[in-house]
Amino acid sequence: MATVNVTSATFDAEVLKSNTPVLVDFWAEWCGPCRAVGPILEEISNEHGQKLKIVKLNTDEESAIAIKYGISSIPAMFVFVNGEVVKTIIGAKPKPALLKELETFIS
Repeated sequence: MATVNVTSATFDAEVLKSNTPVLVDFWAEWCGPCRAVGPILEEISNEHGQKLKIVKLNTDEESAIAIKYGISSIPAMFVFVNGEVVKTIIGAKPKPALLKELETFIS
């Protein structure tokens, strides 16, 4: 399952009201580490999308949501369960490290 871009118009439905855990990748076009982690998140989404939905939120285009969640450095990945943030991952990490961080949601 490919990652989905979310906006302020779709955030509630895609993230807060989701029946499955959702990883929100807060990123921006100019952020090198964000671009590095993007393909890794695509792979994880393709492998584990039935258990963990992965969405991307561009912090330049959707600054109100980034501010609401206190995003001060990117990439920042928040896992939401039932509309609540249950895990925060800051910074680009290699795939094995991300899988370890996410194992409770994908195993």
